[in-house]
Amino acid sequence: MIKVLKDNGPLFILETIHSTYMMRVMPSGQIEHLYYGRRIHSEDGAGLDERCECAPGNVITYTPEYPSLSLEDVRLEYSSWGKGDIREPFIEIRSDDGSTTSDFVYVDYSVRTGKADLFTMPSSYGSDEDVMTLDITLKDRNHGYFLHLFYHVFEGCDVITRQTTFVNSSDRSARLERIMSTQLDFMDSGYEVTTFTGHWTNEMNKRQTVVDAGKLSISSITGGSSNRANPFFMVSDPEATEDYGEVYGFNLIYSGNHMSSVSVSGFGKTRIVSGINPDQFSFLVGPGESFEAPESVMTFSAVGFGGVSRHMHAFVRGHIVRGKFRDRERPVLLNSWEANYFNIDEKKLVALAKKGAEVGIELFVMDDGWFGKRNDDHSSLGDWTVDTGKLPGGLKSLADKINGLGMGFGIWIEPEMVNVDSDLFRAHPDWSLSIPGLHHSEGRFQRVLDLTNPAVVDHMIEAITAVLSSANIAYVKWDMNRIISDYYSTYLPAERQGEVGHRYILGFYRMLKTLTDRFPEILFEGCASGGCRFDLGMLSYFPQIWGSDNSDAICRLNIQNGYSYGYPQETYTSHVSACPNHQTLRVEPLATRFAVAAFGNLGYELNLLDMSREELDEIRDQIALYKKYRSTLQGGQFYRIKEGNVYQWQIVSQDQATSVGMHVVREVMPADKRGSFKAKGLIRDAKYHFTGIPLKHNVKIFGSLINTATPVHVKQDSALHNVISKVMKLDGETEDVTAFGDSLMYGGVQLAPAFVGTGFNEKVRVHTDFSSRLYFMEQITKEDK
Repeated sequence: MIKVLKDNGPLFILETIHSTYMMRVMPSGQIEHLYYGRRIHSEDGAGLDERCECAPGNVITYTPEYPSLSLEDVRLEYSSWGKGDIREPFIEIRSDDGSTTSDFVYVDYSVRTGKADLFTMPSSYGSDEDVMTLDITLKDRNHGYFLHLFYHVFEGCDVITRQTTFVNSSDRSARLERIMSTQLDFMDSGYEVTTFTGHWTNEMNKRQTVVDAGKLSISSITGGSSNRANPFFMVSDPEATEDYGEVYGFNLIYSGNHMSSVSVSGFGKTRIVSGINPDQFSFLVGPGESFEAPESVMTFSAVGFGGVSRHMHAFVRGHIVRGKFRDRERPVLLNSWEANYFNIDEKKLVALAKKGAEVGIELFVMDDGWFGKRNDDHSSLGDWTVDTGKLPGGLKSLADKINGLGMGFGIWIEPEMVNVDSDLFRAHPDWSLSIPGLHHSEGRFQRVLDLTNPAVVDHMIEAITAVLSSANIAYVKWDMNRIISDYYSTYLPAERQGEVGHRYILGFYRMLKTLTDRFPEILFEGCASGGCRFDLGMLSYFPQIWGSDNSDAICRLNIQNGYSYGYPQETYTSHVSACPNHQTLRVEPLATRFAVAAFGNLGYELNLLDMSREELDEIRDQIALYKKYRSTLQGGQFYRIKEGNVYQWQIVSQDQATSVGMHVVREVMPADKRGSFKAKGLIRDAKYHFTGIPLKHNVKIFGSLINTATPVHVKQDSALHNVISKVMKLDGETEDVTAFGDSLMYGGVQLAPAFVGTGFNEKVRVHTDFSSRLYFMEQITKEDK
């Protein structure tokens, strides 16, 4: 809801179900931020505005008409250089005369239901019932530029988005050197900032820093949103927890270079800004032209980090992800990469797919190596024609054979890249980003195509269209395996080289929109060496993204836990892979690899042809279990219960009738028999049946302890030991509790006591390092009683 009180400013009041956002037009024309937090009664904003009677010494006062007003010490909705606000600016403009002072003041506003799409990039969407829009128009007193501040209120999911559009209404060009998407000023300091950083195979590490002075900045200059600094972050009371305390969440609907900062002024006020990274950015806007900044996303929770996650998940599901796959259950896939790498061979692929069909796989994906002369990563990117030496019948023949097994068929592509050793590069050496005549620094032996050039974008659209039209392709994995170096486009003149990073993303978005519109029945999955471009811009076109090239389940606990703060679980894909793991050489139980992957978007990436019958039977059972609970696991509400040495996650169906819980132990602690599972998100007065999976333990996990129960000595790993382990399994503990939802949530289930080295029976919970349990909570209906 948006309310405007014209008697005081005017005063703008934006309300969601649980939050209120307030601002007013000051007599001097700036927009003063008054409040963002819990929903409050807000008739006139009384007591929320700052009164300026005497400006302190050593500050700049705005104008002679307002001698007590120093913009350095006012909470503002936007800011710029030159008029006294020396904090992190919202916008920087270098005018044709070289000056950098801007002085934007209020002109008008409008309110409407619904929201319009952006012209140049993706944005959120919603019906007239979902969202209201406030457009505040500002005008620069010096040069006549206009600035539109758009506020979109998604009342139902407690989210407010902001977007900024700059209009050059002067008769001379202006150079934008910075334009942010959001600015939020708080009266106090000492907030804790939670960011998610990392690198390849180690994404989304949660970092928490209290900012009581100076500035904390998170940014990417990689050409994408990057695995170094995901654009999602949170600002909170330092005492906030998962379930208690005030927390603000922020994100950006943008896939390029971004920057967010939290800074504290000399007067103790906190400023938050987020938007396009001003480093490597300088955009020339001609007379009559406009520039759209990306849309930013904000939410507030009074119930801790979990509240932010629930708001963000609902927003992403309902107002970011779109297309036919938004509400469809996603298939369980088998990817060929870790089984075949570049060794693509039709007969081998069909044999692997056949084994996948036998265990319940629904989609078979052929990864890198099927095109050009692609036998390694040194050549052929850009040459999107089938290698008929590997696939004699082309994509259609292989797709038909996979379809004949009852599975969909998918492929891997990397359309933004080119190898020097490729026909495309030899024909168009000027089509990649590089500085003519200078040495170019490559990544993974490849270069980045110049998507600022419309001809390059058009060529790649048609090349990929030809590929996707050549066979019954149900899925595409879109990869991007290097970051940008040597920012330079031969297509752009020298004075526009600062536009390369942003124009690249705009060309990239045009390619994505065109191809996803042409092929609405194809499930597109984003990938960028794993999580190097996991953001809301990508999710506007691709409903799921490969979360990391690291498929190690123990590493994935931290990675997927990080993603869960800002993104719903069906958006990050996770695969069960071979052991020893190909990234860490760690060995983990197959059950744990499945448990962790099932709490993302499940797939498999291993050589089923090399697996034992026992392992294949276990995978078959896993997939059947996943399909039984798929609607809950993919579409339910995700809860974090514990993180650390023990991870506990839970997903609750939208109707709260079904829930699946996960319990993983990273390292067994000695003589620690305690364990509990305290559920979340259930109906308090509904009765539930809490159960686990019946367990059978391999006697080999007890090592030489077997000799305490055998009449003859059994040498560890001997032939006799192996025979016993095959024919004899030990019953594990069972969990079988019937209780009300409030009991399961507030009291929890005290799990069976863990093995502590002094005895074992079927009532003892045995954990080894990296072991896991899955628990199920089913509501008991009258028919069940």
